[in-house]
Amino acid sequence: MLPEVFLAKGARGMHVLKIEYPVADYDSWKEHFDRDRLDRQGAGVLRHRIFRPTDHPDYVMIDVDFDSAGEAEAYLAALHRHVYSERHPASVWSDPHARIVEVVEDKEY
Repeated sequence: MLPEVFLAKGARGMHVLKIEYPVADYDSWKEHFDRDRLDRQGAGVLRHRIFRPTDHPDYVMIDVDFDSAGEAEAYLAALHRHVYSERHPASVWSDPHARIVEVVEDKEY
């Protein structure tokens, strides 16, 4: 196994905040998401990916990558305090589910 210093970003040890929830209107949700109220880059986010099931376009799944579990936990706490606790139109999001996972293998073919 290579020493940690040789692992590229996205390799083992990265932490991913995985969030998913239904949205009534994807475009309204995306506009809200793009406002970036929590300053993703300033919070340590390395990248994010947004997914939509092909058979359920009014549902989103978001992966938000961090170098450490602590950064992911702090960002999730900020989401709960400043975003998910606010009243919002049903068209933005509802019933968010989130968890933090650690990348244990990342292999491309």
